[in-house]
Amino acid sequence: MIDGIPVVDAIVHPYNLSAENAKTPHAPYITRMLSGANHASLGPGYRMPREIYERNWPMEDVALMTFVESYADLAAYHVLPIGAFHDGICGIDKALEAKRRWPQRFVFYAGVDPMQGQKAIDELEEQHELLEGPSGLKMYPNSWVGDQMVGWKMDDPEIAFPLFQKALDLGIKVVAIHKALPLGPVELEYYAMDDIDRAAMAFPDLQFEVVHGGMGFLDETAWQVARFDNVWINLESTATMLTTKPRAFEQALATFAGRTPKAFDRMLWGTGCMVTHPRPHLEKFARNFQFSEELQQEWGVPELTDTARRKILAENYASMHGFSLQQRLDGIGEDEFTRRQAELGAVPDPYSTTTLAGLVY
Repeated sequence: MIDGIPVVDAIVHPYNLSAENAKTPHAPYITRMLSGANHASLGPGYRMPREIYERNWPMEDVALMTFVESYADLAAYHVLPIGAFHDGICGIDKALEAKRRWPQRFVFYAGVDPMQGQKAIDELEEQHELLEGPSGLKMYPNSWVGDQMVGWKMDDPEIAFPLFQKALDLGIKVVAIHKALPLGPVELEYYAMDDIDRAAMAFPDLQFEVVHGGMGFLDETAWQVARFDNVWINLESTATMLTTKPRAFEQALATFAGRTPKAFDRMLWGTGCMVTHPRPHLEKFARNFQFSEELQQEWGVPELTDTARRKILAENYASMHGFSLQQRLDGIGEDEFTRRQAELGAVPDPYSTTTLAGLVY
């Protein structure tokens, strides 16, 4: 918690960015993009040297950064199907480690590539069994086939819809789709928002979680939330702009809130730890962020109340998944992260509890 407010980090991921994990020529580009984001979204004391950052990140490091060096109570682990990497960049093995060691702390998402057809459905069934019923399904709008990247759309009745139906059949209620941030020199159309419309209409019992909402297509995203009650905005990457581009963050949230009063009920806090360290962005949002008088007066943006802040930081996520936030918080108990925080007496320096202690600048 931060200042008595519960926190659910809607996405964390221990990437495997080692050179050995690269499978296609697109992998080094994605790796450089991620390590560049570490510098672009963090200030001094939080940045990792590139030669250190581009490694196979241990699950425990990400857990310590999230629950000890920052303030999250719960976090979501997404198995990622980025085929440019041998293990998809964030594999099932680390999800299973997290589930074995800290089941009370994590929500889990399976991850498959819809372009693989029946194989994707078979993989979803397998991951569903291994994870003992994941809460969500994570996908990317590109598929990596050999040296090529090909795109697909959420409203494709032959590629996407069978997988959505399978998710429903397995009891999965949330489908998370990476949008707004193209992974390299690829067609932008697959990262746009319009294909979600038909999916949201065809599957009203599914909740569609737009990951990186606010990094692009602001108006389209805002109007989509206004029109569809089953579309949600995951603020991964957008949230990190609070630290280095606060005006851009304010404009993104103001666009959402200025279009519909539903916006505060549909935004989800997410840092993408370990792309960035989660602490500075969370502190700024929970303690300092407020819309300017100009935006409130000229755009009609409502004040960000403590009630709205609590919704964005935790309550909306519980609502999207349909679980009791209080029960999940009670289930944490006196675990190793709670005890470590109590022993330290204060939030420790960034990376100081991890295998990277002393390697920041």
